Amino acid sequence: MSISTPAISRTERAVDATALEEGEIHSVLSNERRRLVLKQLRRNGGASTLRELSESIAAEETGESPPPRNIRDSVYASLHQTHLPKLDGLGIVKYDSNTKSVALTDLADELVPYTAVMSNTGLPWYQHYLLLGLAAMASVIAADLGVPLLADVGPIGVALVFSVAMITSLLVQLYTGTRPLQRLGQRVRDGRTN
Repeated sequence: MSISTPAISRTERAVDATALEEGEIHSVLSNERRRLVLKQLRRNGGASTLRELSESIAAEETGESPPPRNIRDSVYASLHQTHLPKLDGLGIVKYDSNTKSVALTDLADELVPYTAVMSNTGLPWYQHYLLLGLAAMASVIAADLGVPLLADVGPIGVALVFSVAMITSLLVQLYTGTRPLQRLGQRVRDGRTN
């Protein structure tokens, strides 16, 4: 006969248990709606309401603005009953079920290395750079072969345009991916665990 212990939420754990475990990270990021919650909260400066989150997530899922009411209601219910309590229990967000307010905690920064691999286009950054590089190569060759419009700019001009696009992409990736990592590093240097 075995004795089972009740599940303990992160907020009930010892104070020094601040890092998310690998299984917890996988569990959080394995669900699209939870990933969208984190994405929308980051877009909104780290805080939002349940209503705003359900509206924006339903719009993203359906591609319609405003999204259909039944989808909004479904997203609202699943966030309120399942996803936000899970994220709150792990200490990733602070969810007040009475006021329906949601805010990221510092612990959410631990998920950034796993989510920052996606560009704003929805492609992983490596695919973004691969496509940009292939388009650059094809365009330079086309300019050299005399394809109208590209030939007017010339291979060097086309290469310059794509170089600027590549550098801009890199800066966007660095800016969106490193700010949370810098905050996490600063907390570690300052000796703060939460």
